[in-house]
Amino acid sequence: MAAPYHPPVKRSVEIAGHKTSISLEPLFWDMLRDAAAREGVPVNALVARIDEERIAAETPPGLAGAIRLWLVANGG
Repeated sequence: MAAPYHPPVKRSVEIAGHKTSISLEPLFWDMLRDAAAREGVPVNALVARIDEERIAAETPPGLAGAIRLWLVANGG
């Protein structure tokens, strides 16, 4: 796992056929990859699911924030 104190790294993901960039710290990218592997889905599919949940929220956070919150709430 990456060192916890590192600036965000921007990566491209595809959600519903559209590419978008997300900036997350390397620790969160590692956690996201691990969570996707545990769930048996590609990272893009997990991000798309988190995005759907985020959009349905009463006051949706930004996508990067939603990913961080989802990872913490779901044990990373």
